[in-house]
Amino acid sequence: MIAIKNGRIVTPNEIIENRVLLIEDDRIKAIAEGCDGADRIIDAHGRYVTPGFIDVHSDRIEQYVMPRPTSEIDFELALKQCESELLHLGITTMYHSISLYKDEFFGKSPLRTKVNVRKMAGLIKNIHERSHLIHHRFHLRIEIDNIEAFDIAKEMIENRMVHEISFTDHTPGQGQYRNLEVYARAVTKYGGKEIEELGIDGILDYHKSKTYLSFDELRELTELAHENGIAVASHDDDTKEKLAVNKAIGVDISEFPIHIETARAARREGFLTVVGAPNILLGGSHSGNMSAAEAICEGCVDIICSDYYPPAIPHGIFIMNRKYGIPLWELINKATLNPAKAMKIDKDYGSVEPGKKADILIIDVLDGYPVTTHVFVDGKTTSRVEYRR
Repeated sequence: MIAIKNGRIVTPNEIIENRVLLIEDDRIKAIAEGCDGADRIIDAHGRYVTPGFIDVHSDRIEQYVMPRPTSEIDFELALKQCESELLHLGITTMYHSISLYKDEFFGKSPLRTKVNVRKMAGLIKNIHERSHLIHHRFHLRIEIDNIEAFDIAKEMIENRMVHEISFTDHTPGQGQYRNLEVYARAVTKYGGKEIEELGIDGILDYHKSKTYLSFDELRELTELAHENGIAVASHDDDTKEKLAVNKAIGVDISEFPIHIETARAARREGFLTVVGAPNILLGGSHSGNMSAAEAICEGCVDIICSDYYPPAIPHGIFIMNRKYGIPLWELINKATLNPAKAMKIDKDYGSVEPGKKADILIIDVLDGYPVTTHVFVDGKTTSRVEYRR
């Protein structure tokens, strides 16, 4: 049995001091008065003891698979290197977000083809049969103008290769790209081949005539996902009308609401809301949309994810605590317990409570920055780092 003493234990409702966290096998045994019965004692030296972070949306794996536009790395090598980074940031469960795009307006990625989407999903499914560090999960992002995605998503859900799905729409003039100037700058920076061939006017004309998955098809995918215990999200909601459609479809989660008013409406309608932690670090959205910090302060945010920059989760949490005085336990819930509830895994994960899986972090604050010094996954020490002066 492992005992972690002298830590500030972050629970769902408070921070407990002068207690000991006991871990037996892969579970949390108790929050106790002493270390009785422990055969290994770890001194936390006043650091925070928290649950492992659960990241429900991140495309970081794409950057490991394709670090340069002309360089494609072996998928398993990329996944193993990616998980090493995630572990040291305290992310013990990652929902790798992979998109099924129809076009390449936002750049070419080998992971966005149907063959490689299936390949990565298969790798994530069976990596747990070999040596690994964290819990890998697959978040399938379905671009709703990709008609072919319906059959692919249905097959992958039925074969239990997916743990979360989301419906995305990057059509200019709505959602994330309501502002066409922002859209034009974005596609130009991504450098997809179509921007060279069609120009921005040609791309806008293309979007005017394309077809979409139908309401009934989206609802069928949602129902199939729910039958398999899979959460369903929408992406970049920008109007109450869109929220109403998503509610009728059966969507559970509203990722990255565009406006604070939309975030408020999403909460009122019973959606769980998600914001990206990089938005906190940058002081606002890179697309000029809602401020995550403002939404958190207004109580409109349930979940903080890393989006595209995993270090943003711990740093965003501590920035919000230091700058705005929001209780640390409340912020940590947004990256642990709340995502666990959203993904329907909170019976085992997401909080420091007796009986739950021992995915545990010890976090110090050095030079004003949070650093993860110890990581336990299923009760096993998977990382230990000590900084030196």
